[in-house]
Amino acid sequence: MSDPTLTIIWAGIIAFAIGAYVVMDGFDLGIGILFKLFPVGQQRDTAMNAIAPVWDGNETWLVLGGGGLMAAFPLAYAVILPALYAPLTAMLLALVFRGVAFEFRWRDPGHRRFWDFSFSAGSVVATFAQGITLGALLQGIAVADRTYAGGWWDWLTPFSLLCGAALVVGYAMLGACWLVMKSTGKLHNRARSIALKLTPMLLVAIGAVSLATPFVEPQYYDRWFQMPGMLVTIPMPLLVAFFAFMLWRDLESNYETRPFFWALGLFLLSMIGLAISIWPYVLPGSVTIFDAAAPRESQIFMLIGAAILVPVILAYTAWAYWVFRGKVDEAGYH
Repeated sequence: MSDPTLTIIWAGIIAFAIGAYVVMDGFDLGIGILFKLFPVGQQRDTAMNAIAPVWDGNETWLVLGGGGLMAAFPLAYAVILPALYAPLTAMLLALVFRGVAFEFRWRDPGHRRFWDFSFSAGSVVATFAQGITLGALLQGIAVADRTYAGGWWDWLTPFSLLCGAALVVGYAMLGACWLVMKSTGKLHNRARSIALKLTPMLLVAIGAVSLATPFVEPQYYDRWFQMPGMLVTIPMPLLVAFFAFMLWRDLESNYETRPFFWALGLFLLSMIGLAISIWPYVLPGSVTIFDAAAPRESQIFMLIGAAILVPVILAYTAWAYWVFRGKVDEAGYH
């Protein structure tokens, strides 16, 4: 029997891990998405060096989120995995390709064009697959007798494709703003120009997903357009518009650090909206976090481990970002 309090704590830990992954790996995937827009040579070298010291550590949060879901909510894991084999497999293979490209791009200069393609294509495919996975979860997964009851292609819908495209735009914005903060010269100027172009595209992407979401699951419509949910629904578009305006203004005003945090703010608002929509379900409309939770003894055992590991991960992550703070150049860290 699971413990409701521990179940909520574990839901918070996994939500934190997923949020940390989106924040940290989002910008390095975004740089990969934009990579082919930079000229071969110094600008590409500098763009990759801007994330070289931290990219692998960023993916720790993906492992924590996936492992935590399996351990803390085994029923949800057992249903989600067969429902989303295709996009999850595509994501993992793409992450492998881009990870290999990080190392071989410098050690095998004779095939650098191939490794550049692997880095860029891997980033696009991984991001698109993550967006499709999110969309498939939001639209609901068929469950019968505590097992997946749908077909192989149930994840492939217009809504999931929309979420995939929106996430590509969002990560690209994070990547551009990261380069605005970390680079100088021509790369800095190019990244700022790209970020300015991406700002209205990101607003359109957020708006499109937000308008479509209430109609994919009756629960969302009720949450968004009935009290007390409307108390959140009404101010949310205003907050998104404000953050987008500040992002645009600071990019135009040549600020270097603030645009990245305004872009993160837009992601935070989007994640808050999604969390409000699906709570307390882990599989919208069918399985709650309390239905899917592991037994109390397992929750306590894993919580002890998490209480040790999460602070350690946070500490070495903070240390890495502190050590490699400031601007980066083409020499980088290789």
